[in-house]
Amino acid sequence: MTNTNYTEISHSDDCEKYVNQFIQEFPLRRAEIGQGTVIKRALPSRHKRMIGAWCFLDHAGPVHFPQGDGLDVGPHPHIGLQTFTWMIDGTMMHTDSLGTHQLIQPKQVNLMTAGYGISHTEVAPESETQMHAAQLWIALPDDKINMAPQFDHYPELPVVTQDGIELTVLVGEFLQTKSPVKVHSELLGVDLRSQESQSTVLPLNPKFEYGFMALEGTASVNGHELNEDNMVVLEPGLTQVKIDLHAGGRVLLLGGEPFESPILLWWNFVGRTQEELNIAREQWINQDERFGSIPDYDGPRLEAPAFPDKMRPSR
Repeated sequence: MTNTNYTEISHSDDCEKYVNQFIQEFPLRRAEIGQGTVIKRALPSRHKRMIGAWCFLDHAGPVHFPQGDGLDVGPHPHIGLQTFTWMIDGTMMHTDSLGTHQLIQPKQVNLMTAGYGISHTEVAPESETQMHAAQLWIALPDDKINMAPQFDHYPELPVVTQDGIELTVLVGEFLQTKSPVKVHSELLGVDLRSQESQSTVLPLNPKFEYGFMALEGTASVNGHELNEDNMVVLEPGLTQVKIDLHAGGRVLLLGGEPFESPILLWWNFVGRTQEELNIAREQWINQDERFGSIPDYDGPRLEAPAFPDKMRPSR
């Protein structure tokens, strides 16, 4: 369905009905990891498996903990994806099988491209007492799925302001502002933040599907409430949407063109067939050189879970 009349009727009841047919809400799932760190998982969900190439989204924290009790995730493998960490509060040390040692701090992004295979750890420094972050995965397209692994750190992201709302462009281009983060699909990621209650109308790419998650406080998306327990998703076809950020609110906006191929997501792997995922699992168990090693880490590697009989593809 085209959207040629949306701008003309943007303040009418007919417009609201038109836009609402593209919008859905669904609940987040909660789990506890590490030392009392609560994560809220938005993707994948039975309601929505992917948003563009974004195939995984966890909102971790905010959490406070005693020194030395922070998150400590031992060596584990990835294939077929990019891991994307947006740090809001606290710090985390990333170490990987390429030899990378990178401390991520607030307002910074770590981007690890697994490609054919990589392993890494995520450990809070001994002195750290808080953490608040968004952890996302990006499925690599068919022609990049087996690319060489790499790691990139982005200490500064561009910021633009509209109607009193601060927008940090994490991925892609938005409001004539482009992120330096290198991805391999048409994607968007934006952090919206406001100290006061503010409203604005955001331009949208009608080819993109979009998702909104509250990172702090509450908001509304074209009148649909957004809080810490739900996600609001827009299907392709819209050219703009109204956002109301309540005082102290912070929202993560994701977008992208629907992904080119169905994917299989299992444990820490993204692939296209069960066979390739099973091969990767066996190689991890057998400490194959595909995933390298992290000799500096003092602790055990994560163990791969049992492989399912049948998997459901995303998309």
